[in-house]
Amino acid sequence: MDEQDGRHSYRENNPVAGRHESAEPDVEFRSAYRREVYSDAHYEPAGESTVPPRYYTPPEKSQRENRPNRQKRSGGRAAGVICAVLAAGLLGGTCGAGLCGYRFNNQMTSLEQRLNEYESALQETREAAERSLADAEHAAAVRLPENTLLPSEIYSLATRQVVGIRTEVTMTNFFGMTSSRAVSGSGFIISEDGYILTNYHVVEDAYSGHFDIEVITYDGTKYSASIVGVEPANDIAVLKIDADGLTPAKLGDSDGLRVGDMVYAVGNPLGELEFSMSTGYVSALDRVINTQESESINMFQIDAAVNEGNSGGPLYASDGSVVGIVTAKYSSSGVEGLGFAIPVNDVRTIADDLINKGYVTGKAYMGVSLDNRYNSMYSQYYGMPLGAYIAGVTPGSAAEKAGIQAGDIITAVGDYPVNAYDELKLVLRHFSANDTTEVSVYRSGAELKLTITFDEATPENS
Repeated sequence: MDEQDGRHSYRENNPVAGRHESAEPDVEFRSAYRREVYSDAHYEPAGESTVPPRYYTPPEKSQRENRPNRQKRSGGRAAGVICAVLAAGLLGGTCGAGLCGYRFNNQMTSLEQRLNEYESALQETREAAERSLADAEHAAAVRLPENTLLPSEIYSLATRQVVGIRTEVTMTNFFGMTSSRAVSGSGFIISEDGYILTNYHVVEDAYSGHFDIEVITYDGTKYSASIVGVEPANDIAVLKIDADGLTPAKLGDSDGLRVGDMVYAVGNPLGELEFSMSTGYVSALDRVINTQESESINMFQIDAAVNEGNSGGPLYASDGSVVGIVTAKYSSSGVEGLGFAIPVNDVRTIADDLINKGYVTGKAYMGVSLDNRYNSMYSQYYGMPLGAYIAGVTPGSAAEKAGIQAGDIITAVGDYPVNAYDELKLVLRHFSANDTTEVSVYRSGAELKLTITFDEATPENS
């Protein structure tokens, strides 16, 4: 079979090949397809066959080397790959640079924010520190004024101002036998020429029994003292010794006292421990205290140690001024830290009057005697109001002129209520001699309003 017959036989036996008008273009098409797809394949025939093999033997090497179209396409692909790589690198570099710039900008923004926050916090801390310093300086100025003295300085001052007071009291008993005892207390100098302020109950025995009084200073010098004047209602007495060039105490302002202020008591506790100092604080203000020797007195409470012999001694404030007179202590067993002092502002005018007049001038005097047995129990039992029960009226007194009678119950004087007999005495301290006011009186089930003009209390009528 020649080659031409072979091609015709192949078309006849291959329906797909018969679709083409000539065999030559078909061979060329199939060869081209095979070259592109299977150009590198090589197959050995399995044996003789009348059907042409499906795949032809690859062309010779010379034919494979002559492929300009394939080389051109391969070169284009390589260039495309290179361009893609370069583009990807450029894009990656750009994106990387952008990302790095973004992260750098974020970090800078974060650092700036943190720096601003730090500066703000630092400024707040600085302002808080300045406020704290200002508050501390203000507190120091309030609590520790420039004239504040050390406790040792106050004691050194007190040794030149405080004195001991002693009285030798002689008593005769029922069988005519005599005995003596020493009464000791304290006082303090209020003038360079020897006036001394103390409690009345310190010199009460000497005043009523005409006994001698001895004053002892810190250096041991002893003076004979005389009584200038006394005010039993306020437990105040003024003595005088013959001396010059003494160091007087400075009288302070007791109205400025506050609970919590530190105070210093200097005196002669027990009459033996001369010139002892105790410290404490103001515990309360405006306590109405009844003592055995005097009437109800307005005092302030302290927790400084107070014992017998401290009475009449000064109570110093932190600036070295005297703000009170140590007067009483709560004497029940098991009780500590309850001392009382008379405010110096209540004593100042009394001392001046005692020195200049011998008695306290200008005090309101009503002219009544009171029954101290009338209390809340009697009030409830008889169905009468609380107040000061009048036991008697002095003839010619302000009370008689006002129409007050024995058996009346005084419930108010002016705007001040009266609920007990001792309150009437305190209320009268708000008035002076020649003052006029209304007195509320309960009498036989009726409430009366009476007008009274006070007389002046003198040693004779009081």
